[in-house]
Amino acid sequence: MTTDLPITDLAGLRGLRSAPGLDPAQARLLRDELSVRLGACGWFTVGIMAPSSSAAVAALGQLEAALGWPALRPGEASDAPGPVFLKGNQRTGLFHLRREDGLGEGILITGHDAADPAAEDTWGPLPLDLFA
Repeated sequence: MTTDLPITDLAGLRGLRSAPGLDPAQARLLRDELSVRLGACGWFTVGIMAPSSSAAVAALGQLEAALGWPALRPGEASDAPGPVFLKGNQRTGLFHLRREDGLGEGILITGHDAADPAAEDTWGPLPLDLFA
């Protein structure tokens, strides 16, 4: 399913509760812009809102593979069924999962760079399958 929203850049996602469906051209534009933005940052945190822990971990693995990031290791994890929030941190090398109702769905990426704070930002929510 694609969105009727005119998503043409990462700024178009700001304020959305859930990631919109994107057509292939929109997805390509966002990945290209995101690649440039990520290149200006030194490290990242990731938040994934997903319907299940398996969907969140799968989205994290696809993101890591697509961007060439080292795989994060599981820290604390909830194995309760239902929607989850996954928080990953490249500095610690860990991700944590918690059961959380009432969330939207999507991936949030925050870029960090102490040497260039102007490069820091949060992008998303991006579709869970954007990096598949």
